[in-house]
Amino acid sequence: MTSLCTCRSIALWVLITAAGIPAVNGAPLGLPPVPIPADNPQSPAKIRLGDRLFHEARFSSDGKVSCSTCHAEDKAFTDHRRVSRGHNGLLGTRNAPTVINSAYMQTLFWDGREPDLEGQSKQPPVNPVEGGLPDHEALLEIIRNDPAYVKAFKEVYGVEAADITIDQYADAIASFERTIIAGDSPFDRYQYGGDKSAMSEAAIRGLAVFRGQGRCVSCHVIEQTQALFTDNRFHNIGVGFKNIQGRVGEIAGEFIKAKNAGADVDKTVLSDPDASELGRFAVSEDINTVGAFKTATLRNIELTAPYMHDGSQKTLEDMVSFYNNGGRVNADDPFSLFLSGGIRPLNLSEQQKSDLVEFLKALTSPSIARQTTSTGIVTQ
Repeated sequence: MTSLCTCRSIALWVLITAAGIPAVNGAPLGLPPVPIPADNPQSPAKIRLGDRLFHEARFSSDGKVSCSTCHAEDKAFTDHRRVSRGHNGLLGTRNAPTVINSAYMQTLFWDGREPDLEGQSKQPPVNPVEGGLPDHEALLEIIRNDPAYVKAFKEVYGVEAADITIDQYADAIASFERTIIAGDSPFDRYQYGGDKSAMSEAAIRGLAVFRGQGRCVSCHVIEQTQALFTDNRFHNIGVGFKNIQGRVGEIAGEFIKAKNAGADVDKTVLSDPDASELGRFAVSEDINTVGAFKTATLRNIELTAPYMHDGSQKTLEDMVSFYNNGGRVNADDPFSLFLSGGIRPLNLSEQQKSDLVEFLKALTSPSIARQTTSTGIVTQ
């Protein structure tokens, strides 16, 4: 099976130049070279295998859920749901972040519980809310009994069916995901390509707000030769605070007790709404990281609504308003007790907020816009 993504060759790392996308040092304009682990080198055959595994719905208890269910090409590699839906219609607690440019992420998942794409790809099939399989062996049995998969694993890894492992599965998916990259946005052409007509006057004013009074650039980083629009760190910006207000100590204590007794973090945070709001604390166990979530990249954000770890902000305007209120939906809402330093009311004018939204729209890559046919939020 060859997916739509492979057919279009939208952002394949091995085909960037051939696809006609402006590139600097082997990457699209505005992005650094894709980091490739020494122990998982890229190859066309491995990428093709990872592509098929990424789109394989049999790796779920109802045969309907694949990686691409929550990370669909035609939805900018998201699902446009507030929180994602797994097997048999089960709802989790987290919004699906885009896979685009995930190759540059230093940790995966909103709380950073996995250090790389290889580790991340092992979790969803056996999560009780997502894939619902009892264990990885159930997944491997599907692969080992499919002649096409057996042939592909033999080609890539030189193994017989009985020797196919979950690590090989994970390596192949990660290799495919490292091809899903996109830069060359109007901002990139303006900032790094020298085309001062690439952005509208409103977007240029919005960039000034982004760097200045809005202080967005403190976490959504722009560097001299590239911009990932993330610091790869974790911050409490106030999202979800009201859901656990007054109960943080109790919820954190119960979580640590369960974790010490063997509870799996991946399974707990996607099935327990209260535990989900603990954020990075679920991994670090540092009370200072309660409610802290990874800084999301802003690239292609116009196409990936809704926003935040819980999908609570529906539009770019909502998101800008939330930050302008200092991490609150309404200006008279209480502040989170664990709010990260620097999160405070911005006092932006209506014009500044509008300009900031226009700048965020200028972070859209043409290649992703062309393949995205659906941007409307899906009601649960």
